[in-house]
Amino acid sequence: MDVDYQLNRPQRTPTRIIDYAKELNEDQYQAVTAPAAPVLVIAGAGSGKTRTLTYRVAYLMENGVEPENILLLTFTNKAAKEMLHRVTSLLPHDISNLWGGTFHHVCNRLLRRHAEMIGYQRDYTILDRDDAKDCLESAMQDLGLDPKDKERPRADVMLDIFSFASNTTQSIEKVVTEKYPYFVVETQLIQQVGIAYQLKKKEQNVMDYDDLLTQTLVLLNTNSAIRERYQMQFQHVLVDEYQDTNKIQSELIDLLAGYHRQVMAVGDDAQSIYSWRGADFQNILTFPDRYPGTAMVKIELNYRSTPEILELANQTISNNRQQFSKTLRSGRRAGHHAKPALVALDNSNMQAEFIRQRIMELHEEGIDLNEIAVLYRSHFHAMELQFELTRRGIPFQITSGLRFFEQAHVKDVCAFLKLAVNPKDEVAFKRIVGLLPGIGAKTAHKLWQDFNTGKELAGMKVPTKSIEAWKQFAALREQILLPENRGASAQIGIVLEGYYEDYMKAKFSNYTSRKEDLGQLQIFAQQFERTEDFLAELSLQTNLEAGEDTKKTEEGPQIRLSTVHQAKGLEWKVVFVMMLCDGLFPSSKAIENGEGEEEERRLFYVAVTRAKDELYLTHPEWRTGSHANSFFQKQSRFIDELPSDAYVRWRIK
Repeated sequence: MDVDYQLNRPQRTPTRIIDYAKELNEDQYQAVTAPAAPVLVIAGAGSGKTRTLTYRVAYLMENGVEPENILLLTFTNKAAKEMLHRVTSLLPHDISNLWGGTFHHVCNRLLRRHAEMIGYQRDYTILDRDDAKDCLESAMQDLGLDPKDKERPRADVMLDIFSFASNTTQSIEKVVTEKYPYFVVETQLIQQVGIAYQLKKKEQNVMDYDDLLTQTLVLLNTNSAIRERYQMQFQHVLVDEYQDTNKIQSELIDLLAGYHRQVMAVGDDAQSIYSWRGADFQNILTFPDRYPGTAMVKIELNYRSTPEILELANQTISNNRQQFSKTLRSGRRAGHHAKPALVALDNSNMQAEFIRQRIMELHEEGIDLNEIAVLYRSHFHAMELQFELTRRGIPFQITSGLRFFEQAHVKDVCAFLKLAVNPKDEVAFKRIVGLLPGIGAKTAHKLWQDFNTGKELAGMKVPTKSIEAWKQFAALREQILLPENRGASAQIGIVLEGYYEDYMKAKFSNYTSRKEDLGQLQIFAQQFERTEDFLAELSLQTNLEAGEDTKKTEEGPQIRLSTVHQAKGLEWKVVFVMMLCDGLFPSSKAIENGEGEEEERRLFYVAVTRAKDELYLTHPEWRTGSHANSFFQKQSRFIDELPSDAYVRWRIK
């Protein structure tokens, strides 16, 4: 029979340095001073979540809790460092023994102590993404597979499959079926590679980023003594951004808090927008069920946005059924703030013109360009806007990656068109043949020499593994050059259908979004009669012709362009949310089920709550289809749901 015996250590004399009631608002104070029990803190956008967690740590220590008995879990090292730095500025205590950091940091700390219990040595090394790819390719070679085989899923894609399966505790078969259905026939092969990859890592005493979580879970589940030791140690577990936790992170929290069960989970269910990378919205919704007796505290005072912006945000999120209801209220002084503006434009080019013109007006009124952001659901939504800003010489920075025409898949497809226009384009030729299996730099150069002397593609000698792909390339080029297929739009369609779409499936884990980009590029190209004109326009926008590094570093104020996903946690004085068309925002794929629609609505909520002073919601009423025909485009259902007094409609002349 097991008997619990309480060891009563001398308690540090509680100090009272901080006046919590003075430093915190009423909601924050309630969360910070909550009794020792499970606590779920629903912290609305802009409500001071970091401040709340920081003061909670200080409050626990001022009430006699030792630093080593506190576990603070965050999603970024920056967040952990900021909170711990603030604690040290509030209290004179030594907090070096406090366990604080990202999930991966804390798990690595545990594994460094106990790795031998799960078959590793403590001096294991951690693989970064490139090292993990090399290790996986080595495992493929052990199975007799060619990692460079461009007709099978590439190592990068398989790493993403394994990562999603690990973080969601799903089988590889389920992940492939639901997220990569075009690889279903390769499921058995992917599973074999996964097993070989795990064996290879253990054999080399290495772990990848996901192993830090999965192997810690194995350690805690299989070693009761170690599990109970840390359960006893961590009297208080505090978790930041709880709505973004995945299945395995939730299980780790529940295990480590298994004895004291004093978890403070801080997050906002209304900002849960990362299911596509494994975050599980149900973790925060079911927290009170998993922790009976949970005290729930809502922090609803927002210090960021005007009352008018918050009213629109409250109205939109109220349409979600699965949520903890709350009402954001503004901590800013009441005044004559502008209501959010709803702006319908004739087409996407006019939308770009409006945003550009309004930005310059705001700038002339004294608003710094750094305080202005344009947010969108998908990268290709801002294509015309990038053109417009570049034409006008207005500086902008893209948070969501490279500029549209600098992306690899766009440059790949354009290389086929460039070679059709100019057979002397060596850079384009080598870029194309480099996409084919079995062709490296040396072979590409030799093939170019043959092609440049007038040799027909069909008559060239290529490596054995390249023969079939080369035949495709030769047939594709013949088709592009047919008189009836002149024009960039038709030629892009031929490239996609003839080769590149299958290539993207094997090469890129985000195949679907890249396909959307190229579909939009094809539509954009319809306005040019000649391919030469289309390519000339692109070359004015980018360094595409030179094939050089196009990542620009610019100094001075810049407008921020960003997807909403990458804007979470940021804020600006003025925010434009563009391309609010049904099927684009929300995306048609995401709204195939009710859960997807609710997450899209949460995404819209995140977008509008980035704005401090002014918010503009824009959408084109007409869009160009794949056959150059224009069609009426319904505005987003998220706008339809809003009462008319939530915004002011701007009529554009």
